[in-house]
Amino acid sequence: MKAFIYTIGLLVFSTPFVHAQTGKYRYSEMKMGSPFHIIIVSTDSIKANHLARNCFQLVDSLAHIFSNYDSSSELSKINASAGLLPYKMSPAMLDLVLKAEQAFIQTKGAYDISIGPLSSLWRNARKVKLFPEASTVLATKKFVGLGQVKINKRLGTIFLPSAGMQLDFGGIAKGYIAQWVIDYLKTSGIQQALADAGGDIVMSGAPLNTKGWLIGVNLPETTDDLVSKKLQLSNVAVATSGDVYQYFEKEGVKYSHIINPITGYGVSNLRNVTIIAKTGATADWLATACSILPIKQAKALALSNQAALLVSTLQKGKLHFDATENFKNYWQAAGINQGKK
Repeated sequence: MKAFIYTIGLLVFSTPFVHAQTGKYRYSEMKMGSPFHIIIVSTDSIKANHLARNCFQLVDSLAHIFSNYDSSSELSKINASAGLLPYKMSPAMLDLVLKAEQAFIQTKGAYDISIGPLSSLWRNARKVKLFPEASTVLATKKFVGLGQVKINKRLGTIFLPSAGMQLDFGGIAKGYIAQWVIDYLKTSGIQQALADAGGDIVMSGAPLNTKGWLIGVNLPETTDDLVSKKLQLSNVAVATSGDVYQYFEKEGVKYSHIINPITGYGVSNLRNVTIIAKTGATADWLATACSILPIKQAKALALSNQAALLVSTLQKGKLHFDATENFKNYWQAAGINQGKK
């Protein structure tokens, strides 16, 4: 789950609305293990209510493709075919796999959807509260590496060559799905909307004569403390990664749920990474990758994807902010003191 809070209030999906003047209509349902919030700006509350229900059905259909908790999902079928035969992907699966492959190439393996075996190892370790042996981590790493996976774009197939390999879209699917929701609303005539998939947020135009949606950024190691300034955003996606929700602590070191596929261990820096990008999938995977990479490399990666990056780090009990130069363009007011580009 992303350590991210945005500042507009959200209400639970409730009774049908009646026609009213232009307003924000707010909806919330549990999807993919976390609340999925939608805000629609419309002059027609009945239309907004109808579209919101369609959006949640769309989310369900996409979750059924990418979920690794659903044994009947397309992802589960791909993982079950590991070491056996190539699997013919749906168009949506092929699209996301190709996006993830480009992310893998750009990050030189720091972002890797074949991380499934390591994700399972550390998820079980947190559950039983037993830190894995180094030999176990090393053995598990042998099943990780998107370079081993055979992706045939022309045929639309994917083949995991070794039994035990698993794909995991935890660092890209929610942003991708939130983008689908906003794109669907645009085609339905809604030009002002926001979709929040458990912290991966995609938005279209600014609501109700404002300059943008107001977004709050968490400080490292907190769930409620925010940077004093807020982001003011429209027609972009934003995501933040941090270790406040899920981590493993051993000998005073916190290992985040964000796993470095190269080392096999969770990152141990006390860092929050916020990304503003053009699409939800890009913001999602960049937030993960930039949590793993050194800050200098993370900045270069963000800029190469026309994205903006803010890194909030705890260093000896003191907060330090480092950002790409373009990040300052998104603050509602004068920005915080940022590091050099």
